[in-house]
Amino acid sequence: MHLLKRGFVTSLILLSAVALGLAFQQPGAQGNKEKLMNPAALNEKAPEVFQARFDTSKGAFVVEVTRAWAPLGADRFYNLVKNGYYNDCRFFRVLAGFMAQFGINGDPALNMVWNKAQIKDDPVKQSNKRGFVTYAMGGPHTRTTQLFINYNDGNARLDKDGFAPFGKVNEEGMKVVDALYSGYGEGAPDGGGPNQGLVQTQGNAYLQKSFPNLDYIKSAVIVAAPAK
Repeated sequence: MHLLKRGFVTSLILLSAVALGLAFQQPGAQGNKEKLMNPAALNEKAPEVFQARFDTSKGAFVVEVTRAWAPLGADRFYNLVKNGYYNDCRFFRVLAGFMAQFGINGDPALNMVWNKAQIKDDPVKQSNKRGFVTYAMGGPHTRTTQLFINYNDGNARLDKDGFAPFGKVNEEGMKVVDALYSGYGEGAPDGGGPNQGLVQTQGNAYLQKSFPNLDYIKSAVIVAAPAK
């Protein structure tokens, strides 16, 4: 799926979450595959505000999600992170000054089921400025699992095309996002980077062989949520 066609809280949040009994158990490296093979069953409503910690090959950053910004997108993200979908996923399309895109699973079997699990669009309530996190899509109502983190305030031009941010990485976390490997450039066939079709069908085997310098997510986990 092509985009446009083609700690601020690390230690503090973890300590607070444990102290309040709000920390979530992290899935294993491969996530909860049995649950992930049934997207329709992963429909839990997300908390109104929550944080997700991404531990990557370049360090950690936290996404703070505000459900009211884009409820359908926030719910999908919450369920994916909670069940380990993003564990071991590559940042396969990193374009300096534009955005860092990820969210195709390393397991082709999971891609086959999630490619069909599209959600409807949310109204755009926030702008695609630096640090904001948004779903990639190929047209109306085509959001599934792919996300991008905006590098530039100029990406606000995406707002009119229906890209609805649901969360944000603060400036401290953006230091990690800025450092993600961008040397491969745009994806094939428009550039020398990974071919998304092959990523979908061959997963990490293709990326590790042909694009070994890509940074990746070691694990992503919900680390804090408000008390009920």
